[in-house]
Amino acid sequence: MRQPGPPPDKAVRRLPNPRLTGLGGGLFSGTAMLVLGCLDALIFGSPTAFYGVLFLPVCLLTAMWVRRNDLVSAPVVVPIAFAVGLLPVTEGGGGLLGRLMGLVTALATQALWLYGGTLVAGVVVTVRKIALRRRQALRYRNDPFR
Repeated sequence: MRQPGPPPDKAVRRLPNPRLTGLGGGLFSGTAMLVLGCLDALIFGSPTAFYGVLFLPVCLLTAMWVRRNDLVSAPVVVPIAFAVGLLPVTEGGGGLLGRLMGLVTALATQALWLYGGTLVAGVVVTVRKIALRRRQALRYRNDPFR
């Protein structure tokens, strides 16, 4: 007979819950997107929907894992991470200007994913900030030593 597992609240508590600084969030998202960009270049050879779809969970995790004091940094660092991850995928002519033109072209063709991921990070950060403010207001109202 199968033993019942832990209650759902205890199972959720065991999930990783890192708290990243603003810089840590940028490093996490930039590194993750660089690895995904290299993987995309290895498998497909050019920026595809695969890269864009995997950008969305990176945005979500970055926005969820950033510390309370650094919430505003998450929607700022994820577009930078998107561009960093496109570097190994871009096609361009020889030299720096050709590579830069390839990056600009890739950013233009993948703009929908970029905007979507930034929107995901912005919405998650906004919801977290509202919840934080509500908890602070409730704590302030219930404080008997005001």
